[in-house]
Amino acid sequence: MDLARLPLAILGVSLSFGHSALAADLAPVNTNIAVPAPASSAKGSALIERGQYVAQLGDCVACHTAGPAMAGGRELTTPLGTVYSTNITPDAKTGIGKYTFAQFDQAMRRGVAADGHNLYPAMPYPSYARISEDDMRALYAYLMQGVAPVNQPNKPAQMRWPFSMRWGLSFWNWAFLDDAPFTPDAGKDAVWNRGAYLVQGLAHCGSCHTPRGIAFQEKAMSDAGSNGKYYLAGETVEAWRALSLRNLWAVEDTALLLKTGQNRFATVSGNMAEVIHLSTQHFADADLTAIATYLNSLPPGEHDLPMPAVPVRAVAAAIPANLFTTRGGLGYVQFCVDCHRQDGAGVKGVFPALERNPTVPAADPATLLHIALTGWKTAETAAHPRVYTMPAFARLSDQELAEILSFVRSSWDNGAEPVSASQVKKMRAQLDPKTADSSKFETPRLADMLASANAGQLVRGMRLHLETKALLPQYVGNSLNCTSCHLNAGTVADGSPFVGISAFFPSYAPRAGRVITLEDRINGCFRRSMHGKPLPADSADMKAMVAYFDWMKKETKPQDKVAGRGVGKVDMAIKPNLENGKQVYSAQCAVCHGKDGEGLKQADGRVIYPALWGDDSFNIGAGMARTYTAAAFVKRNMPVGFQEKFPLGQGGLSEQEAVDVAEYFTHQPRPDYPDKVKDWPKDKKPADSRY
Repeated sequence: MDLARLPLAILGVSLSFGHSALAADLAPVNTNIAVPAPASSAKGSALIERGQYVAQLGDCVACHTAGPAMAGGRELTTPLGTVYSTNITPDAKTGIGKYTFAQFDQAMRRGVAADGHNLYPAMPYPSYARISEDDMRALYAYLMQGVAPVNQPNKPAQMRWPFSMRWGLSFWNWAFLDDAPFTPDAGKDAVWNRGAYLVQGLAHCGSCHTPRGIAFQEKAMSDAGSNGKYYLAGETVEAWRALSLRNLWAVEDTALLLKTGQNRFATVSGNMAEVIHLSTQHFADADLTAIATYLNSLPPGEHDLPMPAVPVRAVAAAIPANLFTTRGGLGYVQFCVDCHRQDGAGVKGVFPALERNPTVPAADPATLLHIALTGWKTAETAAHPRVYTMPAFARLSDQELAEILSFVRSSWDNGAEPVSASQVKKMRAQLDPKTADSSKFETPRLADMLASANAGQLVRGMRLHLETKALLPQYVGNSLNCTSCHLNAGTVADGSPFVGISAFFPSYAPRAGRVITLEDRINGCFRRSMHGKPLPADSADMKAMVAYFDWMKKETKPQDKVAGRGVGKVDMAIKPNLENGKQVYSAQCAVCHGKDGEGLKQADGRVIYPALWGDDSFNIGAGMARTYTAAAFVKRNMPVGFQEKFPLGQGGLSEQEAVDVAEYFTHQPRPDYPDKVKDWPKDKKPADSRY
């Protein structure tokens, strides 16, 4: 296990990432010793089973697998060059099949391969030296008899001179290696000692979380002695900030994170998502408790922020006062609110909170920058089998990202220093992030509204789209807001964006059978999608909504084609499969919209994601009540957090799946539309109309 990469992310916050516990470069040995035959006795089987668990504790598969399991080949970058993980299957020619136990033990504890060459300390043998003999023998039995042999030659390391001269590692070992096995502390109980044994040994947490010295050595291998204060005190690894693990949360919270990938304060991401998927979720509960007990017992480090001592409050933090008055706040509104919410509370079990998230206020913002530029994924576990994503935001400028991250770090009592554009620029150069989204749609920046002469009116208009129900309750008859269909306040390509819309009004509307104004179109949404009443055309709020549309028009002319306008189309020749639609809804939609389409609400009743059917949803007169209109929207925009498309990780269903699920939810019970008899007085009614 690489607990050393334990991440808690902002957008899943990261305690750490990166495989610093890299890989053993064990070389096959030319001896005549036969490969042991698979154990057939009950005792032998039990030993192999125990060895498999030891391998999970050490997360061997993570570093030693690039193709076939345990066959090596994974590229591992270190500050000194590149090494490749080696084949540790029992193949006699390319693996470790001819290793004796003594040779295996020597490699694991002292970093010396069977042929005598020294291993690079990217292989965490200084930590593995603490493994007990019983566990070492069990691991050996598993690798020799429980793993399939794979003939795959090892790749040579590509280390810079003089680090390519392995003989120098003998001096490194002499100076820094303590190969004594773990010794229990008689003054501590069995649970603490088990945790210390796992963390210091098999888990090799210090590989990432302990500061390094001038020779790349860990400054401490345990919490004992004069250097013990450095142990697990945090380090920057491969452009991630591996936070301090000292005095880590309450025992239950840490154990839960290692088991499920989530707890009350954070959600893992990055390489730690892989660690939890492959390793820690399979740990015995007693071992998780032991690890958490040991970490919790360590006194805070010199620069540690205090960990939360009380449960997260039932009612989320207040909305920041500068949310709508600063560039960073408006950037957060546009790109972050849909998942992390205005109050920073996130969505329980889905998207992490930013309040009380230890990586958010960390002195070194490397992890925040890394995630913002490259994206994020949750761990796949038995408790949370669905993987949620955050796309890379590398297309935003250095200044924009600095503004948003500074807002996050200063809000909800985080109280951290701002991030500068130069810090973002430096991290961008280091990571060289790429974006997989080739869309030509230029997302308008809400933050730019502040430079307008009528900024107050524009912000009000935007908020009326974002918070329609809360700000205009007398005109909204259900739980929807304009942004329920016009994503991110109308700024998402193919998500019914408002860009250029006002340039196309007045225009003929087939459903009305006449030319309508923009105000008419807005009120159509109030009456249909929000099952409410029309907003007076001359009211200040209607004028604010129209002003927002006009600001979004930019230079668009009536004859222009706006990339990303509308929601696109799907092939109406596709025949819906209602039963499959029900299954798709259950697998992909219910987590946000409820098992029975009721939507998702916070504990205080505020709506997080809207109802898709029932009295609190759109009525049959809404465009979204039509199968193929809804399918087009779903195809390009749902689910969110499902892939890496900017800005919501949206989309990912096939066209058939989109049609199937749209047929399912559009035909569920919903409110009637009283004026349906007046629709399409002159033009042909669409084939998928509900009436």
